[in-house]
Amino acid sequence: MVMSFFKKSSGGLEHVVTRSVGMLGDARRSFDLATLALLTDTDWTAVESDIRETDQRINHAEQELRSELVVHVAVQGSTDIGSVLGMILLLKKIERIGDQAKNVLDLAETGVLLDNEPDTDALLAERGIISTMFGEAAELLAEPDDERVADFTARAGAMIDAHQAEILGYMHSDRPGREVVPRAIYYRYLKRIVANLLGIVRSVDEPIPTLDYLDGGETDTED
Repeated sequence: MVMSFFKKSSGGLEHVVTRSVGMLGDARRSFDLATLALLTDTDWTAVESDIRETDQRINHAEQELRSELVVHVAVQGSTDIGSVLGMILLLKKIERIGDQAKNVLDLAETGVLLDNEPDTDALLAERGIISTMFGEAAELLAEPDDERVADFTARAGAMIDAHQAEILGYMHSDRPGREVVPRAIYYRYLKRIVANLLGIVRSVDEPIPTLDYLDGGETDTED
C-alpha cells in the first residue's frame, strides 16, 4: 500500500504525503478558477496569473519531491522501490491536473464562453461535483479507507463513461461547430481530470502493474 508505506516510513518521507495533499489543493484551486472563467461572466484575465503561478508551484513541488524519492531509493536500496514508483506516478497525475486546468483557461482565453447557455446550469453543477471530488481525493490520500476508495472508484468510473458519451454525442451532432467543438474539448479535459483523480485515489492500495486500469487490468483509464 503506497500511502501506508510513506505514513509509516522511518526514512523521513512522511512529508511527501502531506505535500501531495497540498499540491492537490492547489490543483483544485486552478480547476475552480479556470472553470469559473469558462462558465460564468468572470473575466479570464482576473484569474490567469493565479492559475499560471499555481501551476508553476505544482511543477516545482513535483520536481523537488521526485528528486527526494530518487535519492531515497539510491540511499535505502531497492526495498521500497515499488512504493516510490507509485508515489512518483501519483505526483505526475497531480501535475497533469494542473496542466488540464490551464487547458480549460486556454479555452476561455480563445473567446469561448459558456455563460448564459441552456446547459450552463448543468455544467456548473458538474463543476461542483468534480471540485468536491478533489477534496475527497485529498482526504483519502491523508487517511486511506478501502470502502471510500471503492465508492470513489465506482463514481469516478461512471463519470468518465458519461464524459465519453458526451464527447461522442457532440462528434455526431448536427449543431454548428462553434457550439459543439468547445464543449467536446471541455468534456475531454474533464474526463482526463477525473481519470487522474481516480488514479490518485487508487494509488492508495493498487499494485503498480494495474494502477491505471480497471476491471482487473482490462479497462485503461489513461486512453
